[in-house]
Amino acid sequence: MASRTASKDIITLRGSAAIVSEFFGYAANSILYNRGVYPEESFTKVKKYGLSMLLTQDESVKSFIGSLTSQLSEWLEAGKLQRIVLVIMSMATSEVLERWNFNIETDAEVVEKGVSREKSDKEIMREIQAIMRQIASCITYLPCLDEPCVFDVLAYTDKDVAIPFAWIESDAKLIQNPQMVKLHSFDTKIHKVDTLVSYKNDDWDEK
Repeated sequence: MASRTASKDIITLRGSAAIVSEFFGYAANSILYNRGVYPEESFTKVKKYGLSMLLTQDESVKSFIGSLTSQLSEWLEAGKLQRIVLVIMSMATSEVLERWNFNIETDAEVVEKGVSREKSDKEIMREIQAIMRQIASCITYLPCLDEPCVFDVLAYTDKDVAIPFAWIESDAKLIQNPQMVKLHSFDTKIHKVDTLVSYKNDDWDEK
């Protein structure tokens, strides 16, 4: 009789921080592409998570996301990051149109005692893949952004974290009476990431 063994991979704090920060880099690129914040021709296709993903070729955006993921990895490794929010705003008025929330729960024991956890890399990839598919299909559940937009990223950290030189304190950039869509989550067994997008509820939707 054939037997099947489920393999588990050792997940360390540093490894988990790398997985989550890399995920955010790809998720940010996918959001910017699928929401039309930057032109379609400024992205190139790559293979990641078993999917065709799109990465910006705009040097300033590449540099921004690169330095962002590096900083996020540092905060994740220290157990200091609570939430990341990618905000899409009107270029003309700065009105907030969408907030992509990535809430992070960290296993405190791993941070304090340096222990590791076990989870299959394939299982983590499948969970991330499900989120990326939802981002790619966002046109089916989000209103069309029919004006030029810009984006910003907010990081919610523990209060004892010093603000890095390249960051500034910001308001929460909230949306009044937003509609919300909860997306899938993924869990490395050290960091759990819950994803939610909130968006401006146009008046005509309620008529």
